[in-house]
Amino acid sequence: MLCKKLFLSGILVFVLLSFCFIVSVKASSEMWSQTYGGEGSEKAYSLVESSDGGYALAGYTYPSDAEESDVWLVKTDSNGNMVWNQTYGEGSIRALVQTSDGGYALAGRANKGDWDIYRDFLLVKTDNHGNMEWNRTYGGKDLYHAYSLVQTSDGGFALVGDTSPNLLGSPRDIWLVKTDAYGVMEWNRTYGGASYGYAYSLIVTSDGGFALAGCTTSFGAGHEDFWLVKTDEDGDIMWNQTYGGEKYDCAYALVETSDGGYTIAGYTNSSGGGEEDVWLVKTDSNGNMVWNQTYGEGSIRALVQTSDGGYALAGGARLVKTDTYGNMMWNQTYEGEAYALVQTSDGGYALAGQKNGDFWLAKTDEHGIIPEFPSWTLLIVTLTAVLVVAVIYRHYLNKCNQGRRKSEKICISACSVDINSFA
Repeated sequence: MLCKKLFLSGILVFVLLSFCFIVSVKASSEMWSQTYGGEGSEKAYSLVESSDGGYALAGYTYPSDAEESDVWLVKTDSNGNMVWNQTYGEGSIRALVQTSDGGYALAGRANKGDWDIYRDFLLVKTDNHGNMEWNRTYGGKDLYHAYSLVQTSDGGFALVGDTSPNLLGSPRDIWLVKTDAYGVMEWNRTYGGASYGYAYSLIVTSDGGFALAGCTTSFGAGHEDFWLVKTDEDGDIMWNQTYGGEKYDCAYALVETSDGGYTIAGYTNSSGGGEEDVWLVKTDSNGNMVWNQTYGEGSIRALVQTSDGGYALAGGARLVKTDTYGNMMWNQTYEGEAYALVQTSDGGYALAGQKNGDFWLAKTDEHGIIPEFPSWTLLIVTLTAVLVVAVIYRHYLNKCNQGRRKSEKICISACSVDINSFA
């Protein structure tokens, strides 16, 4: 009876421990890393958390047997498993939004000539399954490349990028295009100077206008500076500001902050360690710098203001988390290269980019951690361990029972000897 009690108690303890472990696995089941692609080359530049809890990521796919890259959109479930994917002809996508009707809009460039030299702005609208509803191109004889896209309050779209007379041409100007809900151009604006101007990020501001960030060599303190341009709802400039030093500095990401100001992220060669360092600049509502921070070598491609008022920055193989004043709280590194970032509904983060030549999508917890093993692997290991323990306990139970039976035989034999002696 004692052996049986020990056996049952041991099994109960291990079941309880396993249950706790399984619960912890379930809690971390939303942390994972996935890749999508074939034998060629794929790169994701933009990412959204979709309304169904999954993700959509867009960029390009370049099959090994193809002459040009194709626009590629991939839709996943909440665990990163591919649900569907669609291609939309030659080109590359840099920006993606989920539209108010549940579909998607994608912006980038469309190839229109040999050697991928001649390009137009490209805008593609799909339904919620990625089926193309319409597509538009905007441009002319020059080179055009869109890098950022927003849906406006009237149901239309605004996309920004740059235009140049030729591949190595100068000047290169920022180009902002506003369309209606069907992609028909309503107006366009150019911003530039005597030399180069680039815009990589566009947002709709709280007053209904636009703000765009990039870099310029026409104004500022040095070779190339951060450039922040604020416009009204018609694209007319209200003010613009530059930030930087005597070397090269360029902004890739922009957010309007909860206090009405702006935060811009990119790289600097003028501050920090003197090499290409991650740079974060905070301004007031008029673009005047409030503070700035550097975070070591690298370049940032994506920026979000987090739910706690701080910031998360992603680029290269890094994810950096800061407080409200840009002081680093933590940073994580990964095997993939990140170009897009969102803070997810559970407080964690999702990153998209490229890993080993494929689309890469990773989900982290609130500290930027991705587990080394997927949750189903941990579950199998746990159940296997419980089974092994059960077998071991059964083995010892048998030993225990054998010992008990042997003791009983010895006792009976001894008793028989005593009785015979008495007789």
